Amino acid sequence: MANNNIGPKRLVVGAHYGLRDWLAQRVTAIVMVLYTAILLVAFLTGNNFSYEGWAGLFAQQWFKLFSLVTFLALGYHAWVGMRDIWMDYVKSVVVRLILQIATLLWLIACAAWSVQILWSV
Repeated sequence: MANNNIGPKRLVVGAHYGLRDWLAQRVTAIVMVLYTAILLVAFLTGNNFSYEGWAGLFAQQWFKLFSLVTFLALGYHAWVGMRDIWMDYVKSVVVRLILQIATLLWLIACAAWSVQILWSV
């Protein structure tokens, strides 16, 4: 009898991220949409389009925190998407691991840079 890997005794492999990452992608997308909407409202209702006007907006503590949360959400959103691309299309385990580590390092560097930018205003 051939083992066709179907039914209750099938061998399940993989990382089992499924629902958690699907939900994380939706939640992080909602955070980014809310941030974009707030920026759009600030732009459309603002009358000071100079550097000082934008610096004043970003100088507010609540806006810095919301910006930071949005940038972290963007980083996690990008991580889930890129990790899935690497897992789906790169078959070599070594190359996939190198790409995942490079992606993580890049995203961590971007997060650190965004903190530096936000708190320098």
